Amino acid sequence: MRANVPADGDAPSRPLHEEDRHTSFLMYRRFFYLKVATAAVVVAIILYLVDVPLGEPYGGTWAGYVLGTVGALLILWLLWFGYRKRSYRSNQGKLEAWLSAHVYLGIALLFIATLHTGFHFGWNIHTAAYVLMVLVIFSGFFGIYCYVHYPRLITDNRGGITMPQILGRIAVVNDELRAVAMTVDDATARLVTAATERTEIGGSKLQQISGRYPNCATTRALHGLDEVAAHVTPERQAAYRQVRVLLDEKAQLLARARHDISYKGMMDVWLYFHVPLSFALLATLFAHVLSVFFYW
Repeated sequence: MRANVPADGDAPSRPLHEEDRHTSFLMYRRFFYLKVATAAVVVAIILYLVDVPLGEPYGGTWAGYVLGTVGALLILWLLWFGYRKRSYRSNQGKLEAWLSAHVYLGIALLFIATLHTGFHFGWNIHTAAYVLMVLVIFSGFFGIYCYVHYPRLITDNRGGITMPQILGRIAVVNDELRAVAMTVDDATARLVTAATERTEIGGSKLQQISGRYPNCATTRALHGLDEVAAHVTPERQAAYRQVRVLLDEKAQLLARARHDISYKGMMDVWLYFHVPLSFALLATLFAHVLSVFFYW
């Protein structure tokens, strides 16, 4: 069996109402951090409006520096949280609080940083930092969707059983198929044997995310069985029905296991964009700050 399944210790057990737990961070303490973020945006707008420089507003005014400093500190804190998040998993309440702050302050950052620019953009390091920040924030939005949406799909897909139980049942079905293969014709027995010897779960990253296995031996065995079923003698009908039932069960178990891995893959795939963009943002942020203080 080619199984690429996360270790049981990496995937916490999922209670009946886990989807509620995964959405609770958005509503933490009656949207406490949403209120904080809203207040921060309101203050930023007020600062932007009361600052009346000579000419158009830009990031070099007193209000621009205040907004830029707050935005830079928010970026550093949000990146630091992404690094430290795993250490909070042992304390679900603390993790929910920090996740809630991460989400809503990240949204507030989008407004604060935009006001800091004074809506001036160009082909320079400053605009590059802003664009990277926007990309990081929007990739984070997709991460929120994954974190809220896919745990419910995983719970529904498993139907109350765990991945080790699914894999264990597949192994039992394989044993039963090997036994019943001795009662059918040689061609069908070869298909059944191939299905028991090649159980594809996991595979490449693309297969894990897509959940598609075009060369699945179990699927081929089912199709081959359908072709010979019409020519089976009445004496062997019972054996062929048993093979069909077992292959159907294995196909359903494989679908569950593959969907489980696919959903988990989708929960992680956004990080392949979010993390590199975050490091690029950090680099351009320092370049932006240095250029402001040393060349302006």
